[in-house]
Amino acid sequence: MTIQAVSTQPAATTAANTGAQNPQATAAAQPASKTQSQSNTTTQGSTSTASYAVTISNAARVALAEATETSVQTAQEADRGDRQAQRLLAKEQANKVG
Repeated sequence: MTIQAVSTQPAATTAANTGAQNPQATAAAQPASKTQSQSNTTTQGSTSTASYAVTISNAARVALAEATETSVQTAQEADRGDRQAQRLLAKEQANKVG
């Protein structure tokens, strides 16, 4: 699974890193008619992305499975002797009664 990272750098730094010109820096040096057309082209190409691999531990997988299981699965596990499932069913039953 890959997750795209969002850059936390200011736009001027990102544009400098990608080789694009900063529209604000060039605005002072050029006439107004050229500045507007140039700012439209530089903002489109100044995005950068990075991807990272994420590994989920077995403990996290088990916790996710426990948190997302249905009541039918919990009842089946309780019938097979799962203490955690039995406690959860007892707790749910007490909440229904009280």
